[in-house]
Amino acid sequence: MSDPVKPEQRVANLDALLGVRTLKATPDEVVLEYEIDDRHLQPYGIVHGGMHCTVVESACSIGAGVWAAQHDRRVVGVENHTSFIRAARSGKVTVTALPITRGRRTQVWEATSRDESGAVLSTGRVRLLCLERDTELAGKKV
Repeated sequence: MSDPVKPEQRVANLDALLGVRTLKATPDEVVLEYEIDDRHLQPYGIVHGGMHCTVVESACSIGAGVWAAQHDRRVVGVENHTSFIRAARSGKVTVTALPITRGRRTQVWEATSRDESGAVLSTGRVRLLCLERDTELAGKKV
């Protein structure tokens, strides 16, 4: 299936601030990448757990959103469970997200972050709520 929303058309403020690039975004797979730099590190010099959570959330949300848009719906995350598997200090990180289940009301996606050698750095699952178009959320329609 072709990508209905091109990566260069996406607006992702946090991702842009963190240097996260979208390589692929379809209803069936999302691939993100970033090069580790000082923005991503905690005091011990390894990638911060919050960075792992952020890219898992982004990858899963993008995929769920692309799928939901085809059904005239919107999505918001309601749960993110991310596990930190291996520490990294430098290099390129690739994050791949795949759907586990997609329904009318909820979706669950799973993402895996890997270093350049293919070693798993983190894994995570995100549960997303599917909303009707024009549902009000935090005072504005989605």
